[in-house]
Amino acid sequence: MNLPEAWRSELVGVGFVTLLLIPLGLGTGHLIPFLWGGLTLYLVWHFYQLIRFTRWLTKPKVHPRPHAVGVWRPLLQRIDQLSGRGQKRKRKLNRMLTGFLESTGALPDATVVLNDQGCLDWWNSAASEFLGLDRKQHKGVLIDDLITDSVFLSYLHAGHYSRPLHMPAPVNDNISLEVRIVPYGKGKRLLQARDITRLHQLEIVRRDFVANVSHEIRTPLTVVHGYVETMQESDTFQGPWKRIIEQMRTQTLRMQRIVEDLLLLSRLETRSSNEGQGIVGVYPMLRGVLEGARQLSGDRGHEILLDADERLRLVGNSHELESAFTNLVYNAVRYTPEQGRIEMRWWLSGSGPCFSVTDSGIGISPEHLPRLTERFYRVDVGRSRESGGTGLGLAIVKHVLTRHDARLVVESEPGKGSIFTCRFPHSRVAS
Repeated sequence: MNLPEAWRSELVGVGFVTLLLIPLGLGTGHLIPFLWGGLTLYLVWHFYQLIRFTRWLTKPKVHPRPHAVGVWRPLLQRIDQLSGRGQKRKRKLNRMLTGFLESTGALPDATVVLNDQGCLDWWNSAASEFLGLDRKQHKGVLIDDLITDSVFLSYLHAGHYSRPLHMPAPVNDNISLEVRIVPYGKGKRLLQARDITRLHQLEIVRRDFVANVSHEIRTPLTVVHGYVETMQESDTFQGPWKRIIEQMRTQTLRMQRIVEDLLLLSRLETRSSNEGQGIVGVYPMLRGVLEGARQLSGDRGHEILLDADERLRLVGNSHELESAFTNLVYNAVRYTPEQGRIEMRWWLSGSGPCFSVTDSGIGISPEHLPRLTERFYRVDVGRSRESGGTGLGLAIVKHVLTRHDARLVVESEPGKGSIFTCRFPHSRVAS
């Protein structure tokens, strides 16, 4: 029976009782009291049912159900139906939650759920192992009170999670972790920490190997280059030998530049990011870079311009920044045809200090842009070697910018030139 039908039945019942009360009231001469008494009993009954219904909804396991008669029957039936559906949904959600907890609990990566206050809601067994979390003590505790590493706290509260954070495990400095944070829901965050100790050790071995080999090669290479220059200046080698010796000199110079760039990359990877930090006068530095670019251009007729805010200074390492800016400008000179235009610009944008190099060169296809900062990656291998590039310039730029909390943005179109922009945060502006 649905609700409208129940109301009709209820009204029929009330009408039938009223018809019975009318003859009794007329027979006794008290019609109105009889009708009022019947109506009062009817209202008291429903008031009683309402009280039972309210108590039952509040604590269904403690209080009895209302009597399922009249209009109350379809109402209670509908509540039973909704309750049954709710129980089914609850069981389904419990199964899904159990499966999620089992799957995340089996993950080798530490997984922690943080609520909108930054307190621990849930974590898996790997998080207990890597982060030293205890389920009895740390549930609902603020993560700032458990992981006190200053670098981690800066990363957590900065809110910029596009790049992962590398840090030692709180429970063991010999374990290296890669931490990622993913915001979700209303203010909640998912923290994941992966053990990269093995990768970190391999990276150290690779870095040390490159640095040691580069250092060992530099001395004999300098000797070879010296002898080649001596042979070039001698009158003994003429004719075809002169061209051969010139090629030897060019290649030894290129090898020397590669070695120097490899050593620079090694220093950037091993030194602390705070080492050599100070207030950098960028404008005088760019004046020097401009003169070097014009010398590199030589008789190729490039138009090289500088538009810089002379008062805008930066907090950073002057040698590293000069290396990054020089690599960007010299690349523009190498890959811009004769009579081309190259513009250097240094200004304060709404997001922070910016340095850009715009050229009218050959441009870069979109598929190459994501890999430009990889070591030895070349868009055109033959052209790069011909121009004297080492394939390490943009890798150096990336490392320098990372150490200065900055990023490199590249805009390019084949045949229309390129724009390389270094974007620094406002915190790097020197007051």
